[in-house]
Amino acid sequence: MGSSSVKTLVIVESPAKAKTINKFLGKDYRVVASVGHVIDLPPKDLGVDVDKGFKPTYHIIKGKQDVLKRLKSEAQKTDRILLATDPDREGEAIAWLIAERLKKETPDIQRIEFNEITATAVRSALESPREIDRDRVHSQQARRVLDRLVGYMVSPVLWQGIVKGLSAGRVQSVALRLICERETEIEKFVPVEHWKISAKLKTPSGAEFLAKLIKIGSKTLDPNKYRIATRGDADKHVAAIRKETFIVKKIKREKVKKKPPPPFITSTLQQDAARRFRMPTKQVMSVAQKLYEGIDLGEKGTLGLITYMRSDSTRISDEALKAVRSYIAGSYGTDYLPEKPVSYGSKKGAQDAHEAIRPTHISSDFEPRNIKKFLSADEFKIYELIWKRFVACQMKPAIADRVTVDVAAGEYLFRTQGETIVFRGFLQAYQPPGDDSKVAEDDEDGIPNIPADLKEQQRLELIDLILKQLFTKPPPRYTESSLVKTLDKLSIGRPSTYSQIIATLFYREYIRLEGKKWLHPTELGRTVNYFLVQHFDELFNVAFTAEMEASLDRIEASEATYLKTLKGFYEPFRAKLDSVTATVQEIKIAAKGEDVRICKTCGAGMVLRWGSDGHFLACENYPECKSTRSLPKAEATSKKRSCKTCGSALVLREGRYGSFLSCSRYPDCKYTRPLGIGVDCPRKECDGELLQRQSRKGTIFFGCSNYPECKIVYWNRPVARSCRSCSFPLVEEVEGKSAKKVLKCPDCLTIQDA
Repeated sequence: MGSSSVKTLVIVESPAKAKTINKFLGKDYRVVASVGHVIDLPPKDLGVDVDKGFKPTYHIIKGKQDVLKRLKSEAQKTDRILLATDPDREGEAIAWLIAERLKKETPDIQRIEFNEITATAVRSALESPREIDRDRVHSQQARRVLDRLVGYMVSPVLWQGIVKGLSAGRVQSVALRLICERETEIEKFVPVEHWKISAKLKTPSGAEFLAKLIKIGSKTLDPNKYRIATRGDADKHVAAIRKETFIVKKIKREKVKKKPPPPFITSTLQQDAARRFRMPTKQVMSVAQKLYEGIDLGEKGTLGLITYMRSDSTRISDEALKAVRSYIAGSYGTDYLPEKPVSYGSKKGAQDAHEAIRPTHISSDFEPRNIKKFLSADEFKIYELIWKRFVACQMKPAIADRVTVDVAAGEYLFRTQGETIVFRGFLQAYQPPGDDSKVAEDDEDGIPNIPADLKEQQRLELIDLILKQLFTKPPPRYTESSLVKTLDKLSIGRPSTYSQIIATLFYREYIRLEGKKWLHPTELGRTVNYFLVQHFDELFNVAFTAEMEASLDRIEASEATYLKTLKGFYEPFRAKLDSVTATVQEIKIAAKGEDVRICKTCGAGMVLRWGSDGHFLACENYPECKSTRSLPKAEATSKKRSCKTCGSALVLREGRYGSFLSCSRYPDCKYTRPLGIGVDCPRKECDGELLQRQSRKGTIFFGCSNYPECKIVYWNRPVARSCRSCSFPLVEEVEGKSAKKVLKCPDCLTIQDA
């Protein structure tokens, strides 16, 4: 090594990060970027020598040869190298792989890390360099090897059993299983009828309010335990209640504290952003990455605006606590400032490697509104969300006055409850979804919940009893937000991987988005899940995957070794894989568990395959026998489902965008039309059914399948339920108060509950 032009070379991953950090350092430093990973496992081979201690074989990533060449050239000009890759396991592994390639050029290589890209944090990191943490490297390397073993060894079995090109990821397949199992729950769910009885009551002064029946004798009403099951039962109770005298039995007044939520960690940031903005988790993390690496703020320069966005810790530094408490006192007043900083416990298993996600600069100059002009729309949304949540987490709780009133009518107990915020506390800075300054809900008729003149033992006048028919509802499908919450709760993967897990499921077309937010498994996704659960249940289940995450944590904590962990996984995995592979030709997959069909041409078994039009059954002797047939599901036809071109029956098929109907004479006749929504056309002289269509401007509407002969159109989704007032054969789903869905009759315009 000759004379060096730069004493210290600092290597980071991102050019934006390099640009930001370069401004903090003097002429003795040069900051360059590796532009992400430079070295990795080979893209088309296993790249792991199982017989030699699971030794990985690393290659330069295609297109990164010039990057590595430049890094070596820079290394030859410097006295030492500081690797400042991201402060997590993956960053540690990247640092180690780069160090292995540069140690000949510059032996003096150390590691630094910082949780935020500010001048103070970077200079502090420069003062405390360390050696690369090999335990963290081994932990990340074990994760990569595990994923590679599963992906490269199970996927080919999928190819033999279903169709080539499918993928079985170690963690993504468990996420898919959760989505598929929820779908099965919904399909098998049987709604249970129950009736709600409410009493409209009047006080001696004339004030009216509504109370709900909650108890009959000693039995509390619960749709799943004790319920009013039929209209007949409800009518009997109504008749009995009308004979009783209504007395205020108990009034309970209490002050309720609503504590602020903790500062964001990766999973809660993804959940909140997905819920508020319907922003895909992958997009959330991409925007947060930009905010972390640095934004050009004009005269202020390029600055990192948030701390590292991959964190599972709620810990906050003393400096940040001091700054935010000063900001709260100045912006909201000391009434909103607790006596001492608020601390939050991290969940079990959190790595606690660095702080919670928070703003790096906490002063009025960096309030979201004051730097909005420098941010894109998405950057502003995420930055403001992080800012408000962090400020709120160090404010006093909100306080509400809660009043609960129990009204007795013989053996029947009615209850009403109201709640009003009297001190907003942290709500001044951050309003969680669903919260409002007046929490008490008014009844459907706008009658205030709790009259002020209510007293215990007061006699009330019954104005009317209101009956409402209800049905229990199935569990909702997952959204990105709720799936992330579930994965985090079950310790499936790591928060930093959630966005990639969901993105992969979309990319593989294992799931699709329905109704703008609901995650719905495709037929392909359900088939893959069915195969994996049938034959690799021990591998692709929640408990096993969570235990593997714990094993990786133990490697990082020096409580387990790389070799022992991988060996303990691989030996039973290999035995199971060999067993399934040996019998794969005998495995006959049928969609949703249907029986295997027999080939009518040669008598062999039929196996499920996947084509451009969805599932079909094909002879296992392919290519010698090319016999195929549609799934039984596609054979079911309806008298209304006839081809408008040739009159033949229509069959249900699956395409890349979901289900549709096509002529059974395809490819001779190529007529197709959208799938109906399960609602018949309400015109008596028409035998059509309503279809979902899209206007030229992209607006969704619902029209008759017999168009243009029948031109009936609905702009809200029709529901196959007769109007209770006029018996019109359908109602429309419309948005009522507080964005709650209600049903409206298009004929008599009566509003009914969904």
